[in-house]
Amino acid sequence: MAAGERPLNEVVFLTVAEVAAVMRVSKMTVYRLVHSGHLPAIRVGRSFRVPEQAVHEYLRDSYVGVETA
Repeated sequence: MAAGERPLNEVVFLTVAEVAAVMRVSKMTVYRLVHSGHLPAIRVGRSFRVPEQAVHEYLRDSYVGVETA
């Protein structure tokens, strides 16, 4: 296990609908992020589950700050 990784039994997985609600985007946007590789996910049957931590990391990395002069 790499540094900072949690055991799988401690990882909280979110559905695509839950990720869309957290990010306030459509489910289609979440599917695009998953399929493009920008948001890691696992496939469970025909649906996807996204680690909650991955959503937080994606949002943090995508944050655009406003610089003041």
